[in-house]
Parts: sequence; C-alpha cells; structure tokens
Amino acid sequence: MNLEKIAANFQLEGTIDRVEAMGEGFINDTFIIYTKEESATNYLLQRKNKRIFTNVPAMMENIQKVCAHIKGKVIARKGDPMREAMTIVPALDGKLYFQDEESEYWAVCVFIGDTITYHSAKTPELAYQGGKGIGMFQAMVSDLNEPLTDILPGFHNIRYRFDQWDKVLSKDPADRKAKLTQEISWIESRREEMLNFWKLVENGEIPTRVTHNDTKINNILFDQKGDVLCVIDLDTVLNSTCLNDFGDAMRSYTNTGQEDDENLDAVSCDLSIFEGFTKGYLSQTIGFLNKKELEYLAFSAKYITYEQVLRFLMDYIDGDNYYKIKHPEHNYQRTLAQYKLLTSMEEQYPEMCRIVRNTAHNLKTSK
Repeated sequence: MNLEKIAANFQLEGTIDRVEAMGEGFINDTFIIYTKEESATNYLLQRKNKRIFTNVPAMMENIQKVCAHIKGKVIARKGDPMREAMTIVPALDGKLYFQDEESEYWAVCVFIGDTITYHSAKTPELAYQGGKGIGMFQAMVSDLNEPLTDILPGFHNIRYRFDQWDKVLSKDPADRKAKLTQEISWIESRREEMLNFWKLVENGEIPTRVTHNDTKINNILFDQKGDVLCVIDLDTVLNSTCLNDFGDAMRSYTNTGQEDDENLDAVSCDLSIFEGFTKGYLSQTIGFLNKKELEYLAFSAKYITYEQVLRFLMDYIDGDNYYKIKHPEHNYQRTLAQYKLLTSMEEQYPEMCRIVRNTAHNLKTSK
C-alpha cells in the first residue's frame, strides 16, 4: 500500500514529505500527511471502514454539510474556522473521497495541530469541559435543517434492538439461553420503560436533531489553555435525539470501572462526573432544549447503558459475532459490568434528575 500515492490523489497544498501512521483506530486507519514547506499545513488521511460504514459517499456528504455549517457559525463570531472546525479536503476529481484499486475509501482533512486531547475525564472540571464541547457542537448545528443520510440504520433505536434481540433469543444459535434466565429477565423487566421513552422520540415530543453519536472525550480537541477548540471524528453524524449524545457520554464518563471490569465492586456511576458534564453541557444547550428533553436528560444515561447491556448479552447468546472478544466469556463479562453500572445509575436516578433540574433552573434564572 503506497500511502504517498494515495495522498497525491487529494487537493493538498504543499509537497508531500512523508505519511506516517497515527494511533490505533478501532474503526478507521488514520495517518498523518507531513508536508515539506513550513507554510503548508499537514493533513489527516483516513481509510474509512466500509464494512461498518456501508455508504461512505453519503457519510462524507453528511460530514461536509456539518463542517460547512459550523464554519459559518465560527466565522460569524469572528473565530478561526481552520482551527475551530474540521476542514474536508476534496480529491482531485472534486469528490469528498478517493476510491483506490482495491475499492477502499480514503478521505483527507486538515490536521489541527498544537492541541490537547484526553482519553478519559477523571475530574468534574474536565467532565465540565467535555460537556461544554458536546453542547457547543449541538448548539452550532441545532439550526442545520439540511437532511442527513442515515448511515447507521437503527443506531440507538431500542425498538430495532428489541427486534434483533427477539430473533436471537428464538434461534439461540450458541445454545446459551438456558443458563441465562436471570440475565434475560434484566432485559425483559425494563422493556416497557425503554419503549415508552422511544415512543416520545417517534412521535416527536422529543425532537430529532443533528447528533454526533460518538461523544467520548477524545473526540474533543482542546487548545493549550485547556479550552474547547472543536469536536472531531464526525463519521457518525446523523439525525437522532440529542439525548443519545448525552447518554452515551455519561455511560463512558461516569463509569468508575472498566467496560468489561471483572471486579464488579469497582463499577459505579460517579455523580460528581455526571454533575460536571451536565453543567458544561447545559451551559451551551439550555437555549434550545425543550421541556421533554430536559425531563429525560438523566434518563438517557440509563437508556444508553441499558442498550449496551442488551447488545453485549445479545451478542453472547448469538455466539459472539459482532464485538471482538479476548476470551469466550468476554461478552458475558461486559454484560455484568454494564449491568452493574446501570443499577448504580438506577439507584442514584433521583439525584441525577435533581442535578439536571437545578442546573437548568440556575442557568435560566441567571440570564
């Protein structure tokens, strides 16, 4: 694979010096294109995972729409659109991607240097900044009315997940269902509660907006002062409820243990992290969220965590066909750890709701 040859198919400024691998992506393969001239920028080159993203051209159109909209907002407030928003670089033929001889898809964006990233939020202060970053993103795209292609059908749609779940249970391909009576009851006992929430999304009481859908903190770039610069990794942008972004962040931010922790005593929901993120998030979004969204903001943390319990257990019953596993019981261990996080959230749910209510009230009365 000649990376320099692939990079040369894009409208780059400057002369390509070298292309080097960057990190170990779980989905895409990422590289940095270094240019020779000091005045020229460097670039990020990615090979998009066409097995997960089955319509890469549509995905790139989504990203371009969102980036263009955010750039307009940054320019309007006299910010720096090259650092406060992603910049997609088209291929020589004008397309937003290049397809090589092996039908692999490649895309390029401008590399935003001199930044700080974090892999986890260990303090309420950093959680606040993470919430602020996701809130800023949602606020800037809250008036983006152009339709986005649904490049991940059924994503965070619990009705869709239950359809999958019911089919797997009826087939029981790995012959594991009989020993999982208790665990299956965890899913079934909460089915009605989760579907009732999703009905509010389906009937529009909880509106559909532009959402990021991968809100871990390492998808936020910070400047050297520690302030939010921009949100990156927009492959998963689509139209959904913004509560999914909040809930997904809380599933990862607040967990005091690991997603697959073998020591279940180490797993709980850290309310100080929840409060920090909530305050940062609402500081940016209080102006457009409706009453139903605020009412169910805390619930979204339970919803997304429950969905993950279901998906891990479903994959275990199905014979481990979706998630990569390190040992035969890995998905079962993930199920137990995520269920422990879910029950911790359920135990603290009244306090989570109180945090949301008080934060929203204080922000509204201070304006």
